[in-house]
Amino acid sequence: MHQPAPAPMKKDTRPLEVLEPQVTRSLAAQFQLTHLLKRLPERPVWAAFMFVNGFITIALLAACAMVAHTSFVFPSLGPTAILFFFSPLSPPASPRHTLLGHGIGILCGYGMLCATGLQHAPAALVMGVDMRRILAAALALALTSSLMILFKAAHPPAGATTLIIALGIITKPFQLVVIESAVVILTVQAIVINRLAGLDYPLWAKRA
Repeated sequence: MHQPAPAPMKKDTRPLEVLEPQVTRSLAAQFQLTHLLKRLPERPVWAAFMFVNGFITIALLAACAMVAHTSFVFPSLGPTAILFFFSPLSPPASPRHTLLGHGIGILCGYGMLCATGLQHAPAALVMGVDMRRILAAALALALTSSLMILFKAAHPPAGATTLIIALGIITKPFQLVVIESAVVILTVQAIVINRLAGLDYPLWAKRA
C-alpha cells in the first residue's frame, strides 16, 4: 500500500530569544536619556555599555594590583563581570552567589591540591598533566559544583576559579585571599552601577 509522503517540516522563523538590556534601559531612564534609545539601535548601545564596564572592571582591578604589588586580575573574574552587567537580576549574579561561589571554588581547588600532594608542585603548564593532576582538577570541579548546589550559591564562573587553583596556576594561600578580595571589589562595583541604574539589585541575596 502506498504510504503518503511525510509533510515537510516548517522552518522555525521565531526570533532568537536573548536577555533584555535591563541595565542600559534603567540607566537611560534614570538620567532621562530614553530619547537616545529611541533614536539609536538598542543592541549597539547595550554592547557599548558592556564594553565600558568591562574596561572599567579590569582597569580598577589593575590599579589595585599596582598599589598592592600583586595580581588582582584573574581569568575567572571576566565571566563574573559579564554576568553582573549582562543579567544582573539573575540569582547567580547576586553578591551572595558570587562571593560564596568563588569562596567554595577556592577552598575546593586548594583542598584537592593538598589532598593529592600538589600544593608545592609546578603548574600543569610547566610539568604537564599526570594522574594526580587529573584527579585534583576533576575532584575540585566536582566538589565545587556539588557544594554550590548544597549551599544554594550556584555561580558558574567559580568553576574556572577552582580549576585555576587545581591546575597549579595559583597555589599560594596569600594569592587565594587576593582572588576573593578581587571578587569583593568587583561585587561592590556591580552593586554601585546596578543600583545607580535604578535596578532592584540585591546587597546580598535576591529577595524571594
